Amino acid sequence: MLGIVAYALGAMYSPGPVNLLGLNIGINGQARQSVGFCLGVGTAMLAYLVVLGWAGAAWIDDEALIVVSALGCGYIIYLATKIARTSVDLSPHSNTDVNRPNHAPRLVSFRDGLVMQLLNPKAIVATLPITTLQFPAAGIEGSSLVVWALGLAMLAAGAPGSYIVMGNFVGHRIKSVGIIKYFNWVMAGLLIAVALSIGVEHVWVPLTSTTT
Repeated sequence: MLGIVAYALGAMYSPGPVNLLGLNIGINGQARQSVGFCLGVGTAMLAYLVVLGWAGAAWIDDEALIVVSALGCGYIIYLATKIARTSVDLSPHSNTDVNRPNHAPRLVSFRDGLVMQLLNPKAIVATLPITTLQFPAAGIEGSSLVVWALGLAMLAAGAPGSYIVMGNFVGHRIKSVGIIKYFNWVMAGLLIAVALSIGVEHVWVPLTSTTT
């Protein structure tokens, strides 16, 4: 169970387009107007978790779980390496829309958060290991799946919210690339630890128990 929360924290709170936009919103003093934006992000993740959770649980059996677990571990490690190697540019003169301060005031509504997260590839790929691997392995289905989805959706809503708070309090000093790079490495390490845990519990142990 803790592995689900650990992976969700690592995947949802690592710097990405939505979180970096939240950071920019905070830097530009839009924290109070951004509650709807965060709720929109959480609602999008709730939809992904419930839909993929119900569909995924029906497709996974005990034998397929070993294969999916191995693939899931590989994906998580790949995601961790991408996070660790990410170069961050938080300067106001960056060429990406996420980092342009004059875009922040127009992207703080519920609809903006919902649409951005629904169209965010990271949201989809981050949800798949939880719904197709960790939920079935933990026996989470039916009403308990909805409860877990609600809890994880709240965590998802808090992800851009945390970046907004950081941007609001730290202001322009958060433009230090070293701080964000350090955060990337912490999140990458957390993801690798979760991947190793999944590999041992859901790949190594089942394979060795069936051969003995």
